[in-house]
Amino acid sequence: MTLKKLSLTLGVLAAAACAPATSSSRPNVPPPAPAVDPRVGLKAGAADAGEATWNLRVVAEAPPTGQFVGSTNSDLAFTGNYAIQGNYNGFQVWDITDPSKPTLKTSYYCPASQSDVSVYKNLLFVSGEGLGGRLDCGGQGVRDTVSTERLRGLRIFDITDITNPKYVGNVQTCRGSHTHTVVADPDDAENVYVYISGSAPVRSPSELPGCVRETPDKNPESALFRIEVIKVPLANPAAAAIVSRPRIFNDLTRPPEHGEAPEDVAAARERAAAARAAGGYTATVNNMEYVLGPNFTRPLLDSIVKARGGTGAPTAADSAALRTNIQAIVDKMVGADDEGPQPGPSQCHDITVYPAIGLAGGACGGYGLLLDIKDPTNPVRIGAVADSNFAYWHSATFNNDGTAILFSDEWGGGGAPKCRATDKKEWGANAIYALENGKMVFKSYFKIPAAQTDKENCVAHNGSLIPIPGRDVMVQAWYQGGISVFDWTDPANPKEIAFFDRGPVDSTRMAGGGSWSAYWYNGAIVSSEISRGLDVAELTPSEFISQNELDAAKTVHLDYFNAQGQPKFVWPPSFALARAYVDQLERSGCLGASRISSIRQGLSNAERASGAQRRDALTQVGSQLASAPGCDSKKVEKLQTAVKDLAAVMP
Repeated sequence: MTLKKLSLTLGVLAAAACAPATSSSRPNVPPPAPAVDPRVGLKAGAADAGEATWNLRVVAEAPPTGQFVGSTNSDLAFTGNYAIQGNYNGFQVWDITDPSKPTLKTSYYCPASQSDVSVYKNLLFVSGEGLGGRLDCGGQGVRDTVSTERLRGLRIFDITDITNPKYVGNVQTCRGSHTHTVVADPDDAENVYVYISGSAPVRSPSELPGCVRETPDKNPESALFRIEVIKVPLANPAAAAIVSRPRIFNDLTRPPEHGEAPEDVAAARERAAAARAAGGYTATVNNMEYVLGPNFTRPLLDSIVKARGGTGAPTAADSAALRTNIQAIVDKMVGADDEGPQPGPSQCHDITVYPAIGLAGGACGGYGLLLDIKDPTNPVRIGAVADSNFAYWHSATFNNDGTAILFSDEWGGGGAPKCRATDKKEWGANAIYALENGKMVFKSYFKIPAAQTDKENCVAHNGSLIPIPGRDVMVQAWYQGGISVFDWTDPANPKEIAFFDRGPVDSTRMAGGGSWSAYWYNGAIVSSEISRGLDVAELTPSEFISQNELDAAKTVHLDYFNAQGQPKFVWPPSFALARAYVDQLERSGCLGASRISSIRQGLSNAERASGAQRRDALTQVGSQLASAPGCDSKKVEKLQTAVKDLAAVMP
């Protein structure tokens, strides 16, 4: 069993702390590469932590409000001029028409972890997996072990009027919805599909009929080793229902794991000893001793009381019986006593679909999967990779042309410090694979190079591509490691090119915080800060990214965006696009200075001209390029195409 899965099962993840953040501004001056990384040694503070930036500018910091203060902020989705921020208490809608002044448009109180969000046209989808989520969105939770009031699955809202979201339906699933992925079928205009990744224990059939805890070899209706595909009729979203349950994990065996760092094993033993001394329960998995929380032990105690025909609270004898048998119970859950190869993951954490190429990347506990999604209701596994350096495959991102895929490793489950100086750079990092003849071929790892303290939860988390033409550049959240922008155009040599980080929330103890998600949307980088609210940043020109490249990136406009539903970037013809390619050819040294100068002059002459004179000037630039392709013929071809397309749209 992976650490993330165990943490979710046993309920030992730390709760996130919260405090209001303050607004600030910074000059738009590209600093040089730091000789000493300024992220190291930042002042701690919930509201006044030290901050470090490099090659980007933070333009807004908006604190949480009302019922969302003190509750964990989770993932982001975007539609129109709005950023929708999930939260364990529901979701907030921010108007980011002016990214430097985000304003709260509305909020919707509806508690459930994690409240991951996605949009499609007038619909908003929200995940629910925790035991306390209610069908009626009430805040009182659900006390009963089995209850018809509990929501574990997908909520559906109509956001035609985004100031007044309407809760129109839900779909219950046997393992809840930790995350979900919206999939549009180009051949089906009447429906949209949602893949459900649920990682909680299987619900009782008394709570949701049809839920089966047995493994598929014992019962073909098992809720394990599968995902759910929900079909949502756009004309009647309340009629959404599960239409298939693909078993994309069949025949996978448990991969090798690297285990925990020695200091973490020792710290876990100390916590367990203290818990036992106080009357708590512990169990060991993979040489790591865990404290078992009440969400795990309470149902077991209730079962012991029921088995002896008793009523009321458990007795001391009941507690002793559980203490005697708890290790055997956990061993059975994780398959520790099974003979032969143990099965692989029974669920995905996250699935990223890339409909333009008909593929999806599944980050599925112990494996990274490549899926064929040409039939959205029947995703088929066509590849799987494992890596002993990875602890928990968390999310996936394709490069824009579909020739590479990046997987993140959420080692520590998001609640632990995994970016310390003593932690290996291959652990809690990204792994980058080239896609060659339908196979995933490992190329490299990438992890932020700045060591974080042992009071900062830090590990690779959610991010997205930035539409810089001709390059694969990505922004990514690292919890209290901040946000990092890195270039992985060469999959074997990724390189960080910008960052933003704060000091720890608390210098004396682990207090949850940091960036859960950081995504590019229509020119802005928007980050969901777990405890401090919403951050908005913009990239600034540097030795790594030119102003022309940034201007070209801003010509890509998305009507909506879900990071797990990856769009293919297409750049409209513009002078910025042509100049971006020129800058890249200059940076690589693939065209001489005189030729670069001549091409730039030709583009400037064309921009000043109009009509036939502009077309003629652009044609002349194209002819210059054809005469000397330089050392990067593919990039020169991109520039030629950009110039040709620009000439074609001139009036």
